[in-house]
Amino acid sequence: MKSHSICGSNKTPGQLYIVATPIGNLQDISPRAVDVLKQVDRIAAEDTRHSGHLLKQLDINTHCIALHEHNERQFAEKIVQQIKEGSNIALISDAGTPLVSDPGYFLVKLAHQEKIKVSPIPGPSALIAALSAAGVATDRFCFEGFVPSKGGPRSAFYAQRQKETRTMVFYETPHRIVASLTALCEQLGGERTLVLARELTKTFETIRNDSAQAILDWVKEDSNQQKGEIVLVVQGYAAPEGDTLSEQTEHTLKALLKELSLKQAVKLTVEITGKKKKKIYNYALQLKDQ
Repeated sequence: MKSHSICGSNKTPGQLYIVATPIGNLQDISPRAVDVLKQVDRIAAEDTRHSGHLLKQLDINTHCIALHEHNERQFAEKIVQQIKEGSNIALISDAGTPLVSDPGYFLVKLAHQEKIKVSPIPGPSALIAALSAAGVATDRFCFEGFVPSKGGPRSAFYAQRQKETRTMVFYETPHRIVASLTALCEQLGGERTLVLARELTKTFETIRNDSAQAILDWVKEDSNQQKGEIVLVVQGYAAPEGDTLSEQTEHTLKALLKELSLKQAVKLTVEITGKKKKKIYNYALQLKDQ
């Protein structure tokens, strides 16, 4: 995997590898990831000092270069040029899968623009680890990254997601977790199911599924829960029973109204969906009035 030889203008381009590293437990790194990091010409790391400790533990001596949010735009072109000239380069973040709330977007985008092969080496991700152990619906979810740090934007952030029906995942920092949970309870409701996943795969790993208010009270009372890396998994919004009709029920009623009388359409929709007749009848009247 080391650099291809270059003779005159005949240059065989290298590759860009996106390599996932452990989020805590060193044993979570894959043999393939170790092989790639040992064989590439250079490793682009978010923090070379932080990653240096990991690479030393894994007996990886590959040269590291810094690529972080403050210099990525500046160095992305230089790295891509090195790859075009035959170098193989791996991108890693401080922990987990690169580009998930970490630098790397501009480099990967430019690599694709320059027709460079980009190969993911999958592995740990705090986002996926938290979801897998949360005990909430995971068939549909959205990842929203870090919650805003200031009070006003933070409250607005949660308020804008009050009616989001998908499971939501946020990252939060320990020194803001109490303020963040307070805003979450105020905007989404203290009864909303919430999962706090802290220090995943590490010695003091904690995963708790409870109401948002209960978790807020717990975190306030136990300062240990205000430390480490934190992922919040929030159950999506569920309309109160009888509050609204589902899109499927509305679609069924509309289709039947095209062929049947209002009374027949309502009766058949109730039989098909099992929903309450009064709500369907009222909605049918609204459609007729339109």
